[in-house]
Amino acid sequence: MLFNILNLSKTHPGKEVIEQITVLTVSMKISDLIKTILTFIAIMIFSSAQSQKLPSVASTVDLNRYKGLWYEIARLPNFFERKLKCTSATYTLHDDGKITVLNKGNYLTDPKKSTSSKGVAWIPDKNSPAKLKVQFFWPFSGDYWIMELDKEYRYVLVGDPSAKYLWILAREKKMDESTYRMLLRKAIDNGYDVKSIIRVEQDCN
Repeated sequence: MLFNILNLSKTHPGKEVIEQITVLTVSMKISDLIKTILTFIAIMIFSSAQSQKLPSVASTVDLNRYKGLWYEIARLPNFFERKLKCTSATYTLHDDGKITVLNKGNYLTDPKKSTSSKGVAWIPDKNSPAKLKVQFFWPFSGDYWIMELDKEYRYVLVGDPSAKYLWILAREKKMDESTYRMLLRKAIDNGYDVKSIIRVEQDCN
C-alpha cells in the first residue's frame, strides 16, 4: 500500500496526491469496519451456540414399557393445547418400531366436548432411544425428548432441544407434590423457564 502511494506522488503532484491518499484511507477504514462487523457477528453466533445447553435425556427407554396411556399433569403453554384440559396421550407400539400417537383433550369452555389428534413417532437413532421424532402433519415433525423417566415408568418429563415445549406425564391423573417439584427442578436444570407452567385439570369423566 505504501509503495502505491509513493508512485502516486511522482505522477500526481499536489492536490491530486492528497485526494488519492484520502480515497485510499477511506477505503482502508471501510474495509476494516466491515471486517470488524463480520468478526463481531461470528463471535456472537459462536457464543450463542456455546451458551445454548441441550437438555439431557434418559439413558435407556423400553418402548414396550413406555407404550400405553399417559395423563398430562403439567405443560408449558402451547398453541395446540391452549383450549384444552383433561389431556392425555396414548402410545401404540408397532412391529416396525414406529409408534402411533393419539392425543385427546376436552374443551375448557365445554368439558363434555372432546377433540383428538393422531400422529406417528419413531426413533431416528437407535443409539439415542430417548430422542424421538413425532409427526402429526406431513412433512413437518418435531422433537420428543424423554429427559427424565421413572424406573417403574410411572412418570416422565418430556421436552425438546429448544426448551420451548415441556410436558409432565403420569400413568395416574394426579401426581404427588414432591415428584412434581422434582421434575420441575430437572426442567430448570435443563435450561427451562417454568414460571408459566400450567397445571392441567384432570377432572373429566
